[in-house]
Amino acid sequence: MNWWKWIIGVTALLAALLAISLYTLLYLSLPQYDGEHATSISSTARLERDAGGYLSIQAASRNDAAYALGFAHAQERFFQMDLLRRNAAGELAALFGERALDADKALRRHRFRFRAEQALARLSAAEQQLLAHYSRGVNEGIATLTLPPFEYLLLRQTPQPWQPADSFLIIYSMYLDLQGKLGKDDYAMTVLQQALPAQWYSFLQQHSDIWQAALDGTATDAVAMPDQPYPQALREQTTACQACAVKDATDIGSNNFAVAGSLTSHGSAILADDMHLSIRVPGTWYKAQLNWRNKGKLHTVTGLTLAGAPAVVVGSNGNLAWSFTNSTADWHDLVALQLSDDGKRYLTPDGWQALEYVYDTIKVAGMADQPVEMAQTRWGPLVRFGDSPAYALRWVAYDDVAVNFKLMHMETAATVQQGAELAPLAGIPAQNLLLADSKGNIGWSLIGPVPQRTVADWDTAQDWSSGEQGWFGYQAPQAQPRLLNPDSNRLWTANARVVGGDMYQQLGNGGYDLGARGWQIKQGLEQLQQADEQALHHIQLDNRALMLQRWQQLLLQRLDSDTVQQHQLQSYRQHVLTSSQRAATDAVGYTLVRAFRLQLLQLQFAPLSALLEQHGARSSDLKYSLETPLWAMLQQRRTDTLPANFSSWDELLLSAILQSKQQLEQQYGSINQSNWGAVNRANIQHPLSAAVPLLGGWLNMPQTELSGDSHMPRVQKPGFGQSQRMVVAPGQEHKGILTIPAGQSGHPLSPFYRADHHYWLNEVALPFLPGEKKYQLLLTPQG
Repeated sequence: MNWWKWIIGVTALLAALLAISLYTLLYLSLPQYDGEHATSISSTARLERDAGGYLSIQAASRNDAAYALGFAHAQERFFQMDLLRRNAAGELAALFGERALDADKALRRHRFRFRAEQALARLSAAEQQLLAHYSRGVNEGIATLTLPPFEYLLLRQTPQPWQPADSFLIIYSMYLDLQGKLGKDDYAMTVLQQALPAQWYSFLQQHSDIWQAALDGTATDAVAMPDQPYPQALREQTTACQACAVKDATDIGSNNFAVAGSLTSHGSAILADDMHLSIRVPGTWYKAQLNWRNKGKLHTVTGLTLAGAPAVVVGSNGNLAWSFTNSTADWHDLVALQLSDDGKRYLTPDGWQALEYVYDTIKVAGMADQPVEMAQTRWGPLVRFGDSPAYALRWVAYDDVAVNFKLMHMETAATVQQGAELAPLAGIPAQNLLLADSKGNIGWSLIGPVPQRTVADWDTAQDWSSGEQGWFGYQAPQAQPRLLNPDSNRLWTANARVVGGDMYQQLGNGGYDLGARGWQIKQGLEQLQQADEQALHHIQLDNRALMLQRWQQLLLQRLDSDTVQQHQLQSYRQHVLTSSQRAATDAVGYTLVRAFRLQLLQLQFAPLSALLEQHGARSSDLKYSLETPLWAMLQQRRTDTLPANFSSWDELLLSAILQSKQQLEQQYGSINQSNWGAVNRANIQHPLSAAVPLLGGWLNMPQTELSGDSHMPRVQKPGFGQSQRMVVAPGQEHKGILTIPAGQSGHPLSPFYRADHHYWLNEVALPFLPGEKKYQLLLTPQG
């Protein structure tokens, strides 16, 4: 017995020593929030933080502010910014070993490391100096930690110095995030077009004629169902599809909206923004206020920064506020190549040209370096999709205009007009820019480069070898789409079609959202006779399921008394009837209607999904939601449009009901336990949490039940959704709102690691401005 006590005691002691050792290692990598550091900064700067870690920088110049921001980014978020640069450059395997090798090989073909070095060389002397200050701040910030961030200890790696060109890789990483189809959508559209009669292709891939909320009031007409029989290829599923989920919602998106000063009590316009991205630990955004002087004038800009870049990405400077949503327009083309018999040459307007091969080396942790060969064309890298023919990818991201730091000029712009004039010059992934100024003006403009192209069909692969098709430079700044001070005094964007007519012809469709979300925001704005910050925040949190109303009615119609009695669906029907109006955490009915709709889409279009899969494509990559054609089919209920294994639409609807119900019962035990919060439970993780035995879960945010979903303003999925909520009126920042998930710091022992998360979960409006100073760190010049 004494032996057992001795063994238990020793085990407990070893566990305690291990815990103490781990805690000590973590503690020694904590940033210093108070005190003083002698650095290479030119003049003393103050890094002040409130109780939640919201950073306020007081600096003598913009360069010193960049240095101080880099210092703070490195201490709080270096691993995050390191992942972003490595992701764009295809250098993840150097950290994670062989498991990241395939990803690196795919990423290297974009040559973003090479392009970043070129972009750095194109900067003006002043811009290069600012990036140099930021990079020096990053490197000195990481060097002042007693130990490197804990992630590097886990990976047994050493942080590599930050280079000025790495900040361009941060922008390229956003290109990959926001425009990351990389030709897969054009390829899926090409396969579908080649397999179907033209009328059925047009019917299946069309804009919604119901959920329309374009800023210029333009509308699209529905494409009628063809009289000719439904294609046999879309009725019979010859092979099982592995990924039968169809395109439903555009995952990478955002909402922003604005009201003019004529609708506010203070006369300033109000801007709201919630960008929808993957949500991890730490979150994407870092809250900061920069204060500096230039020629005796004090400049203050407040908002969100992205670790790795010296700019305030969205925010307010007291005169002008700006925000983004992903434009979701068409920013790449797939070029169908004619290859020679030996596969080494391709046809161009100048005749046959040899493929260019670029050779590189990928460093892989734990194994030998891996050589990589990349075939390039004059239009872009050679790409294939499974066993598809060869294509070239033409993408805005490959051109000189793709990246620069001209967005930073927003920090000192004073009016909506000035902001709109700056927009076409900014080198970022093209966004819907909304602007609001202290004089009450509002405006929309596309921000980022817009190619000028002559292509017969933007949605499918085209042959450019004759020279008649292609990109011919970029749109002149004054020609880019914009809309200032509309008569409605309201603006909104939500990743759906924003404009029509000639402006649409400049933008095309890169996979627009269905439009229900933007339509719902528009309705909410139109109901406001007077607006304030809280009213716009309320719209951000709107989780009403308006898009599902017609699906609820369809479901209730199918649940007639005989069907309910035969299949024991009394409880099911009651939930649908009483709790499907909102994506609320306690709503079972919402889960049921949503699952029924998605199952019906999957059943109806399983043959289409299988057809695409046979050619290395996926139905989820198509540019248009299949909701619109399915609803039209439901209205006509032609038997020829049914999948071959169903004899009637009633049978198909019942199958969707029973299958979706069974899946929920298998996963949650019963439909009564499948409330939306149980389905939509937070999964907000640190990238390395799975690699840490026992303690990994401590790095993650709690698995809280979440309200909201895709087709409503309150966009929320387990690991995706509102990556911030901002509402601000320039000049009235003290009334504004700014909340992020997780917290400011990426260090689990930091008091800021989870500082915002409780407020974000509970939809609490944190102040836009930093709170009372609690911590102060001085960065002083050496000597």
